[in-house]
Amino acid sequence: MTGSTHAAAHLAQFNIGTLLHPLDDARLAPFVELLAPVNALADDTPGFVWRLMEDGADDATGLRPAGPDAIVNMSVWESLEALWDFTYRSGHLDVMRRRREFFQRHVEAHLVLWWVPAGHRPTVAEALDRLADLRANGPSPRAFTFVSSYTAAEAAAHLTTPAAAPADPAAPTDPAAPADPGRPAGDVAAV
Repeated sequence: MTGSTHAAAHLAQFNIGTLLHPLDDARLAPFVELLAPVNALADDTPGFVWRLMEDGADDATGLRPAGPDAIVNMSVWESLEALWDFTYRSGHLDVMRRRREFFQRHVEAHLVLWWVPAGHRPTVAEALDRLADLRANGPSPRAFTFVSSYTAAEAAAHLTTPAAAPADPAAPTDPAAPADPGRPAGDVAAV
């Protein structure tokens, strides 16, 4: 695991899980019951910066940018070590050990990490782009995993905030697009 010494950067993480059953199915009730405690644990973990939430909700389970059966999770952390500690050295690990009860097995990359400028809140579109890059090209300083990680210094060339495209009045409205260009879709609170 490689850490960051680049104070002007934070680590973004995005993952997708394909549900075995609809979220309101009784067989997923144990998972749904774990959402609030695990999210609260993340929020209180040293190094936590922000997590994606659907407007009017405490989590992102209502957002379905990767399909009707897939839920997403995205967060930003001060360092790779902070995310690692939350993921593998906290109560989150107990939930991960039960993932086969709730999610289909992955046949391709489902988690992507990348460095962002401190203060930047990545969009779902940005995260999907990074995941697509990882799937197509493998780990790189632009899109990587815990196993094949890069420091913020190594990724410095990729630490740019995506430029906003000029508005096209004829373009269809994207429901996942943020109403405020400075705020990611589904974000109701940034820590």
